[in-house]
Amino acid sequence: MTRTILDIHILQNVPPSNMNRDDTGTPKSAFYGGVRRARVSSQAWKRATRRRFEELLPPEELGVRTKKVVEALAERITAHDPSLAHVAAKLAEETLTTATGSSLETPKRKARDDGEGGAAAESKYLMFLSRRQLDALAELAVSASEGGDVAVLKKSLKDKEQKARARSAVDTRHSVDIALFGRMVADSADLNVEAATQVAHALSVHRSDIESDYYTAVDDRNEGSETGAGMIGTVDFNSATLYRYAAVDVDELRRNLGAGLKDDEPPSTPTAKAVAAFLEAFITSLPSGKINSFGHHTLPSAVLVTVRDRWPLSFVGAFEEPVPKSAQGGFLRESCRRLAAYVTEAEKQYGLDGDPAWVFRIGEETQELAALGERVTLKGLLDQVESVVAQRLEPTA
Repeated sequence: MTRTILDIHILQNVPPSNMNRDDTGTPKSAFYGGVRRARVSSQAWKRATRRRFEELLPPEELGVRTKKVVEALAERITAHDPSLAHVAAKLAEETLTTATGSSLETPKRKARDDGEGGAAAESKYLMFLSRRQLDALAELAVSASEGGDVAVLKKSLKDKEQKARARSAVDTRHSVDIALFGRMVADSADLNVEAATQVAHALSVHRSDIESDYYTAVDDRNEGSETGAGMIGTVDFNSATLYRYAAVDVDELRRNLGAGLKDDEPPSTPTAKAVAAFLEAFITSLPSGKINSFGHHTLPSAVLVTVRDRWPLSFVGAFEEPVPKSAQGGFLRESCRRLAAYVTEAEKQYGLDGDPAWVFRIGEETQELAALGERVTLKGLLDQVESVVAQRLEPTA
């Protein structure tokens, strides 16, 4: 069966930074090809991508991932009926327990802090719900409680039909970020959502060493006779040319999103727009760890996007042998040469060299990538990918 897979390959220079650190405060790293590489975890870049969505998509297209899910639903209940503000948390707790099968409890710290015992319960793990799902649950809580009676709601939710309605509320109308990154509900596996997107850990194409910055801070109120710093410390950092990779299973994404909510748009529109949003967000996002200290604001030097119809394919193998710095310094030019040679050979050997591809690149150093696809601007890339995805998803006559 023919599939639609979007492969995204990125080369990006990052100056001294510590955007993703481990439990000791050191930038994350990994051994690959026998040498230590700089690494940025997939979780860190997915988080940055989700934050970028907030600028690209309307709030109703996004989800909320939180343990404070009772509090989130209580806010929606209150928005639906302000007169229920005093009982909204209890209504939310009953509704969520039925809808998700999850155990909710008030954290001990909150029980201690709130002398009246009115603190909202929380889930034991992060729960991912779309804003549309929260609204559907709020509507159910308001209507089934008949004016905010918790006992009435509890009795109503024991009814088979109402219980099914509650479950359906959290298992339909998924947000774009849930559809892309998936969801796990530990207490109800049938509510899990299979992720449509795979994001690799970003790796430097070369060996990368950790350096330390020794810094001092001066106390502004020190008298002239007082010498020395008010504070001293160290922070670890590295710099790297990163290879980043992600793949989007467009068919899975469409299954997660459904055909859309508007009667006047083609069924493929929500999926095509979600793909374009992910593409822009993933390309332009950046993990923000220690960003005030290092100001590591960069954008990719080169982006290669390919639409596959068989399987996703990472080209990290191009950098299994670490890229050496050029005679003048720098890794980008040789990285582009390595990538171009590897892509050409891999696609030829596996019969993938006819797949549609686009290249978005900056500077003369990236010239080697010119033959890999049609050169486009970022906007041109988004427009073309959205168009191709829509065409592939439209039913044939």
